[in-house]
Amino acid sequence: MSHEQAVAYRLLGSSDEADDAVREARGARRLDDTAADTPAPDIPVRDTTSAVTTPPDSTAPDTTSAVTTAAVARACLARLRSRAARREDPWDPWSAAESGRTPHRSEDAALETLTPAERVAFVLHDMFAVPVDEIAPVLERTPAATRQLVSRARTRVRGTEEMPEPDLARQREVVAAVLAAARDGELLALRELLDPDVLLGADTEAVRSGAAAAHGPTAVAARLAERARSARMALVDGAAGLVAAPGGGPIAVIAFTVIEGRVTAADVLMDPNHLDRLDVEPLPE
Repeated sequence: MSHEQAVAYRLLGSSDEADDAVREARGARRLDDTAADTPAPDIPVRDTTSAVTTPPDSTAPDTTSAVTTAAVARACLARLRSRAARREDPWDPWSAAESGRTPHRSEDAALETLTPAERVAFVLHDMFAVPVDEIAPVLERTPAATRQLVSRARTRVRGTEEMPEPDLARQREVVAAVLAAARDGELLALRELLDPDVLLGADTEAVRSGAAAAHGPTAVAARLAERARSARMALVDGAAGLVAAPGGGPIAVIAFTVIEGRVTAADVLMDPNHLDRLDVEPLPE
């Protein structure tokens, strides 16, 4: 297995998909190389046949490998995002496979719990020792933001949960802004409150009621707005969330994970067994 295939396989978890991603990346590289080798029109090309040839610098970094790895990572990132957007499986927050609490889960299962950006950042950095500065352009993030993705992914892969915003006041401010944007129909404002790789989950009962999983700010904002309009602010296990309780008792809860002022995950829970496990405290309007 080549280095390219190894990277693609760890990113995608499928040999067939990995082979497709590598072929796509190689095709993109060939197009780039062809464009780079084409001389500009009307510019004379200097005759270098008699020039002294300088031997290659053996100490120079191998940029070919870095460029190829980046191309493969971009192809895999697109596939991971497409896969996340198509995911329709109901989400169970108390499932060991979903929560990461099972002590014997495989590394592959752990990788499946990551967002596309987290998975690319973690695999490239921790498994293939790619520097953060080279990963950042692939994800279109700053090096600092990429470093945070690596740290967050590493925490989740090791079996601990993603840490929410420690400042409850800030968390409540973000969720209140989500609720206001949903009620006002301001989808653009709502999208601005979501992380670029935000995930929306829905348990089995929520799926039956018409909710669906989603990935990315545009899809999540549209689906979240539908669910949030009739909800109100609440504390869900001590964290800011939303609850729908028309008869007094909760019939639906939206739990949020907020990191650095943006929603990275929102989960619609309607299964009575799930709701019974939550400490839900509606807040005054």
